[in-house]
Amino acid sequence: MHAYRTHHCGQLRKSDAGSTVKLSGWIHRKRDHGGVLFIDLRDTYGLTQCVIDQDSPLLAEVEKWRVESVITIDGRVKERHSGTENATLATGDIEVYIDKAVLQSAAEVLPLQVADADDAGEDVRLKYRFLDLRREGMHKRIRLRNNVIAAMRREMWQSGFQEFNTPILTASSPEGARDYLVPSRLHPGKFYALPQAPQQFKQLLMVAGFDRYFQIAPCFRDEDGRADRLAEFYQLDVEMAFVTQEEIFATMSPVIDSVFKEFSAWTGTPHKVEWLPNLTWREAMAKYGTDKPDLRNPLVTCAQGRRAAAQLL
Repeated sequence: MHAYRTHHCGQLRKSDAGSTVKLSGWIHRKRDHGGVLFIDLRDTYGLTQCVIDQDSPLLAEVEKWRVESVITIDGRVKERHSGTENATLATGDIEVYIDKAVLQSAAEVLPLQVADADDAGEDVRLKYRFLDLRREGMHKRIRLRNNVIAAMRREMWQSGFQEFNTPILTASSPEGARDYLVPSRLHPGKFYALPQAPQQFKQLLMVAGFDRYFQIAPCFRDEDGRADRLAEFYQLDVEMAFVTQEEIFATMSPVIDSVFKEFSAWTGTPHKVEWLPNLTWREAMAKYGTDKPDLRNPLVTCAQGRRAAAQLL
């Protein structure tokens, strides 16, 4: 048997009843029901309910283990009794009766809760970031980011683009903000700049004849923080050769549209836009007062607004 697990904590089903398994993960919750100890064991894949009977020699020791301790258990998979199933869990039809348990890493008293809602302030969350990142909501957000990037990559590859990684340490180039500078050890008094965008390198690639380039590019801009811009951020960076503006729209609109269609359910708001409209800057500013309007809440609702838009257009 594997040293740490035969299955992950979101894998076991009714069909596994009767089998002996090994699981590893974090103690998510503990519940003592009259001498019978229930442990929800968590890993990145899900939760499995584990049980220690009151006559088990393990009970006294395992009762001392705190939540968020890392453990490995060996046990037998059994179907839950009728009426005790948990429909909200993929593993809700079974539970694992523990025959052996090993404490891999003991947790101290927690400064913030992981399994339940906690009103811990941002200072506490950042200080104990490793605990904050264990929360289900944080896991979902990080996975969402990974999945969105993977979806964009698929779309770009299918459209014939090649992905290149460009240098981070580079020469300063004029952009829309100040550069972050890195002192050079080999050349005292001189500095590298972190790229505000991979502008020079992607243009080199076009001149070199690569035709279609993209990158999930890290960008660094030394400017005041805003709600939609951080000092460090990532963008889908694209360059194309021998194309018209309409070809760019036709290439990039399906990428953006498919991402929203695939992931809008995560936000709880279904994606209803059939296609992304093309607005000129003047039209957007006249109708919505911004060059990045939220078309779900159009602001042009009165005759005065329509007249102002018509004058600018």
